[in-house]
Amino acid sequence: MTDAPYSYAKAGVSIAAGNALVRAIAPLVRATRRPGADAEIGGFGGFFDLKAAGYADPLLVAANDGVGTKLKLAIESNRHDTVGIDLVAMCVNDLIVQGAEPLFFLDYFACAKLDNAIAERVIAGIAEGCRIAGCALIGGETAEMPGMYAEGDYDLAGFSVGAVERAQALTGTHVQADDMLLGLASSGIHSNGFSLVRRLAADKGWKLYRPALFDQDRLLIDWLMEPTRIYVKSLLPLVRAGKVSALAHITGGGLLENVPRVLPEGLRAEIDADAWPQSRLMAFLQAQGMIEPEEMARTFNCGIGMVAAVRGEDVAEVTAALKASGETIFPIGRIVAGTRGCTVTGSIETWSARSGWSATHDA
Repeated sequence: MTDAPYSYAKAGVSIAAGNALVRAIAPLVRATRRPGADAEIGGFGGFFDLKAAGYADPLLVAANDGVGTKLKLAIESNRHDTVGIDLVAMCVNDLIVQGAEPLFFLDYFACAKLDNAIAERVIAGIAEGCRIAGCALIGGETAEMPGMYAEGDYDLAGFSVGAVERAQALTGTHVQADDMLLGLASSGIHSNGFSLVRRLAADKGWKLYRPALFDQDRLLIDWLMEPTRIYVKSLLPLVRAGKVSALAHITGGGLLENVPRVLPEGLRAEIDADAWPQSRLMAFLQAQGMIEPEEMARTFNCGIGMVAAVRGEDVAEVTAALKASGETIFPIGRIVAGTRGCTVTGSIETWSARSGWSATHDA
């Protein structure tokens, strides 16, 4: 018996499928064109022209991130259309907190065996996220790695570069005592805490495809898969106008650990959790897991996806501008002198079944 010749396809990797995917997503990529990038793909790298984008003395800011175990929920529920938005959001929201406009984005899609139908849905979401953020999708990489991933699984990573004029960069040095803190509402869980969410779903036997216990008009899976909100276009004009002292993207670590990251030594944040209503989804998670208030404040965004430090005299103007951009805004606290860190206090209505609590994190 003669052995058949070996090939890459026989080992589980299809070059033809990869090439077909590139052709299929080309229109999605072109739709993200912006000044500085023609958003064509197929070369070994993507070009970006800072001069064409209108910058005079720019600093480049880079960020990369993933979607985490929210991907497992997407795969298990066949909900692949919005995780690409999550991927972009987790990167570009980290750029705007430095004052940077996201310019371009690259993605990495890895799987055991390429399913072009699924990959196209994921990349369509990435393109939509780039459109929302105003950045160009200029390239990416698709990798088939049999044996590295389980059949049907895939993983995502995103990389974004932005620019900010040197004088407008947000580095924490503009923050002062008595600055007010404004909370921009999240769209849901965003992309952090899903290992705990999935554990609760398994242990409590959640019926994901039935109406949520707290909302009979919407399936629980739809609440959980709501994509991460992208705050770039709402915040960028205010950053450029000098109306924002600092921004904190509320991701893993929650309010307690993310707000101190943008504060200089000698200043701390005081946040009042009674200043905004706990969302029904967050209340559901806390009740289902009997989660302690401090654990909630470290694991989930608790309804606040971004925090802005603003001078007192600018609060009304900034609030009005953000509302006009479609954001929901809450005055949630202030900056005070003290050890760098964050203190969150709250009461029975907002956080837990017991009256009064406080949690402090020193950076």
